[in-house]
Amino acid sequence: MAQVILYAIIAFIVFEFVLSKVLSWLNLKTWDNPLPAEVKDLYDPKKYTDARDYAYANFKIGALSSTLSLIITIMFLQFKGFAWIDGIARNATSSPVLQSLIFFGIIGAALTVIGLPFDIYQTFVVEENFGFNKVTPKLFVIDKIKELALGVIIGGAIIALLTFLFGLLGDMFWLAAWAVVAGISIFVAMFYTSLLLPIFNKLTPLENGELRASIEKYAAKVSFPLTNIFILDGSKRSTKANAFFSGLGGKKNIVLYDNLVNDMNTDEITAVLAHEVGHYKKKHVLQSILISIAQMGIMFFLFGWLASNPLMAEVLGAKQNSFYLSLITFSMLYSPVSMITGLLMNLFSRKNEYEADAYAKQTYNAEPLISALKKLSINHLSNLQPYPAYVFINYSHPTLLQRMRAMAGKG
Repeated sequence: MAQVILYAIIAFIVFEFVLSKVLSWLNLKTWDNPLPAEVKDLYDPKKYTDARDYAYANFKIGALSSTLSLIITIMFLQFKGFAWIDGIARNATSSPVLQSLIFFGIIGAALTVIGLPFDIYQTFVVEENFGFNKVTPKLFVIDKIKELALGVIIGGAIIALLTFLFGLLGDMFWLAAWAVVAGISIFVAMFYTSLLLPIFNKLTPLENGELRASIEKYAAKVSFPLTNIFILDGSKRSTKANAFFSGLGGKKNIVLYDNLVNDMNTDEITAVLAHEVGHYKKKHVLQSILISIAQMGIMFFLFGWLASNPLMAEVLGAKQNSFYLSLITFSMLYSPVSMITGLLMNLFSRKNEYEADAYAKQTYNAEPLISALKKLSINHLSNLQPYPAYVFINYSHPTLLQRMRAMAGKG
């Protein structure tokens, strides 16, 4: 039975890989199609060529990275690599918590080493060649050290706690694990801007002036509980622009990338924020958190039901079950479910984006929002007519053309 499950897992991994590559290739070929009239003049010929070349460069590095990942994963499954790491952990200590930390520590270190060359190439070759990269080698190293430290501290604490609860609570483990992970998710949503973001970026309050006055006037008009407006030094890493708000309850922080402020006028930035306020007013953020927590509950319930089954270890070639082996097997078995829920969440997210656009149109103005979306598309060298099936599976936002037509009443 364990062998049958193993081959089923490998079959799905291969299926997912092939589907992803086929869709990515079909999406890449859309760059050769004539552009619709609404966006035909958005790129000048040179910029369009750059955007197409950027898409091809990302496809190549992504294909190489994912192919290597596929080969390593299948080899690890076929030749009992997880069981080998399990043996190292068990020989090192008899503590289940320490075994989990050693097991995931070895896997995490291996993934970091394998992924590092691709990160370096993506940053200093692909992003650099197309004018996006602003990261210096020194900043790259510092960022990696910070990411590693956060992963060890936060990830290690979560793994240790879940392993402890697994051994302590038995059948009721899933309920406690659900509460812990849901609590962490809510905490991050509440304090991301004030606690985590400053680790990597500098946040500066927006100075008094035309932009701040426009934002505050709009926030007052729609009764948005604005607490702070920050400028984030995103330009020290990339020329790509963004904006978002964070926080739950009655306090909201707006964060504007400095390159967004430099590239857009006051009306466009206010329209972008009107869109973000639309998410808040339509309760999209709260709905997404609740759906995510519900999904976690189902996932942990199923994991708790299967975790103690000896088959979970046998699938990976190990003789003795453990929390970490069950977690690895379950994550692979859950992948088909995760793919389906991912598709549904993307549908939900795209619906929310249309609603937020409509809110911005109703309470502010559609034209500056459309203008801002066009600038963001050019800024990111986006595909203006991606392959429909690729959009359906991968996009959390509608395409630029879909959003323009919806706001014009043609969707």
